[in-house]
Amino acid sequence: MRAATKLCYSLRLSLTSSSPNQRLLYSTTSLEESIKTAIKTQNFHQIPDLLLTAPKPHKNPNPNPFSFLSSFSEILQTQIIDQILQSLIPIRPRSRTHATHSFLLSQTLQNPNPNPNSLPLALAVLQRTIRCGCIPVPQTHLSLSIAWLDRRQSAGEILSEMRQIGYRPDLNTCNYLISSLCSIDETSEAVRVLQGMRIAGCDPDSESYDMVIGSVCGRRWTDDAVEMVREMVEEFGLSPKQGTVVRAVAAMRANREVHRAAEMVGFLQRKGCGVGFQSYEMVVEGCLEREEFVLAGKVMMEMVGKGFIPYIRVRQEVVEGLASVGEEKLACAVRQRLAELEF
Repeated sequence: MRAATKLCYSLRLSLTSSSPNQRLLYSTTSLEESIKTAIKTQNFHQIPDLLLTAPKPHKNPNPNPFSFLSSFSEILQTQIIDQILQSLIPIRPRSRTHATHSFLLSQTLQNPNPNPNSLPLALAVLQRTIRCGCIPVPQTHLSLSIAWLDRRQSAGEILSEMRQIGYRPDLNTCNYLISSLCSIDETSEAVRVLQGMRIAGCDPDSESYDMVIGSVCGRRWTDDAVEMVREMVEEFGLSPKQGTVVRAVAAMRANREVHRAAEMVGFLQRKGCGVGFQSYEMVVEGCLEREEFVLAGKVMMEMVGKGFIPYIRVRQEVVEGLASVGEEKLACAVRQRLAELEF
C-alpha cells in the first residue's frame, strides 16, 4: 500500500509539473490526457478500452499516446510500463490489448530519451506482446536490432538485465531477437545472442539454432555451422531441421569441403538425427565435382541403405568414376546394392 501511494504521488508530480509548452502539447490530444488520468488514478486496466474507442486523428493517423512517458525519470517510466503490462494480463479477449502492447513496444524501442533500462524494458514489453498472442509490426525487427546494436554490451549481460526490472528472458523473446538480427544480416550478433542465452538462463531450442545456422551458412561460415550442429545435437539433444542440414551441406559444397559435409552427415546419422534425400544427394554431387569417387560411393551406399533412390545420372557417374580410379570392388558393391533395390 505504501509503495502504491508513493508511486501515485510521484505520478501526480510528474504529470502536473510540466512546463507550459509541455502542458500545451499534452492538451492537444485528449487520448493522452485520458491515459494520463488512468495512470494517475492507477486505473491501468482502462487503457486498452481508451485506445480502442478513441477517434483517430486525421493529420497523424498513428501518434503514440505514450510519448509523454519520455519526459519521466527512468525509474518512473519503468514502474508505469510495468504496471500497465501487469494490468493487461487478465484482460480477455486478448485482442483488446494488442493496440496497447504495440504502442508500448514502439515507445520503448524508439524513445527519444533512452535510458539504460530502455532495451531490457523493451524486451519485457516484447515478451508480454508475444505471450498475449500479438504479432509485432514488421518494423519491430529493424528497431529492435538497432536498439540492440546501440548497446554494445555482451548478449548475456543485456538479457540478464531483464531480471533487474522483474522479468526473465524466455525462449520466444530470444528467438524473436535472433530473427530480427538475422533479417538485417547481423549474423555475428545473432551468434552472440545464441551464446548469451545460456548465460541469461534461457536454453536455446531447435528454432534458435536453425535460424543462426541458416544465417552463418548464407555467409559460408562452415566452421561455425559445424560447431553449432555438433553443439545442438550433443549438448542439447536437438535435431536440426532438414532445411538447415541442406543449407549447411550447400555451404560446404560451395567451399569445396565435401569431406566435411560427408562427416557432418555421418555424424547426424550416428546420432539418430534425420538426414533427407536432398542432403545425401548434394554430398554425392559435391564429391563428383571434386572427383572424390571413393567418398561418393561410400555416401551413396549409406544413402541407398536409408531407402533413398539416387538419380540415374548420379548413379552412373559414381559407378563410372569408381571404375576409372581402379575401385572395381566398391563399384561392384554399389551396383549390387542398387540391384537389390531392383535398379
